[in-house]
Amino acid sequence: MSKYHTSVLLQEVIEGLDIQLGKKYIDATLGAGGHTRVILDQGGLVLGIDQDQDSVAFVKENFKFEILNLKLKLAQGNFAKIQEIAKENEFPDVAGVLFDLGVSSHQLDDSARGFSFSKDAPLDMRMDAGLAVTAKDLVNALNKGELAELFTKYGEEPFAKRIAEKIVEKRSEKPIETTIELAEIVRSVYPKGIHKIHPATKVFQALRIAVNDELVSLETALPQALSILEENGRIAVISFHSLEDRIVKHTFNRWEEEKKGKNITKKPIEVTEDEKEANRRARSGKLRIFMKGI
Repeated sequence: MSKYHTSVLLQEVIEGLDIQLGKKYIDATLGAGGHTRVILDQGGLVLGIDQDQDSVAFVKENFKFEILNLKLKLAQGNFAKIQEIAKENEFPDVAGVLFDLGVSSHQLDDSARGFSFSKDAPLDMRMDAGLAVTAKDLVNALNKGELAELFTKYGEEPFAKRIAEKIVEKRSEKPIETTIELAEIVRSVYPKGIHKIHPATKVFQALRIAVNDELVSLETALPQALSILEENGRIAVISFHSLEDRIVKHTFNRWEEEKKGKNITKKPIEVTEDEKEANRRARSGKLRIFMKGI
């Protein structure tokens, strides 16, 4: 299972959710089922949701005993519809909801998905293969201003305008179709020697967020998650960049001001140095927890 995806902040999430025997929990970003496995081991019942068909199929194959014994239910879908999915699966009044945002290791390592520039692949980036628009569509259809705005808004990319100009120039010669093509275009624009991470990182992040409408989905899902929580139930969110973390932080603070519960993590729980060494993809992970009720 670890080859498919390594769960981030695993122990911190389990402690934060305060797992209780026989209570119901929703893993809204199922992945390989790493968090779900521990929730089940501690006596919780789980509804696992993922928009990625591969993730649902993987867990279905590897959790047959738990599914057969009605400890685990699975649903393929976007967590933006978490309330509807919970109702369809008879999962009302849950004790906890987990959102582990971002891209799974399986998605990054599967070159055909086009999430990573480490291997040449079609520019796809869809978490749900049923979505209509791919990263290739955006890169080749948006005008210069729209591209620059996208890279600035979702990637916080300092060279957004120059990158957009270069993309428009290159695609006038031929469509930009692969991850390596795009990564090299971005690299050609970036000043040499000033980057600690690959120059294309923020551009790829921005495209992935746009393709999957990630920020809107998160903003839509959080209030739904709160509505299906029982009293003293908890929401745990792991984010991997500032845009996500800002939404979660402001939402939890607002809920506390509105007397809807307690923001348990005034400051996010961050990944330890040991976990960073063991899993470099976990390095930017931040966990925030909210408890419903006073």
